[in-house]
Amino acid sequence: MLVHTVLFNLTPGMSDEQVAAFEKDLNSLATIDVAKACYIGKVADTAKRPVVQTDWDYMLTVIVENVADHDIYQDHPTHHAFIANQKQFFAQVRVFDGE
Repeated sequence: MLVHTVLFNLTPGMSDEQVAAFEKDLNSLATIDVAKACYIGKVADTAKRPVVQTDWDYMLTVIVENVADHDIYQDHPTHHAFIANQKQFFAQVRVFDGE
């Protein structure tokens, strides 16, 4: 299995409508057929500890079978549409891929 996690920092000052559109497009990534599971969330309200990073707005975690499926996911039209529609709101994007 390959776990693909993305942390998004959004551009400050986005309207409620822009945030709603971002969330809708982010959720569309779960429909990509090679995604075995998809989790989307915001920073959890857990105890503050020095090792816990909370400097992001949204997290996406997608689980795929292998690197080949990861590559299919990356090149999927839905993934490309998400980037095209939302990239202007990406203040920072951090990606973590693990097997």
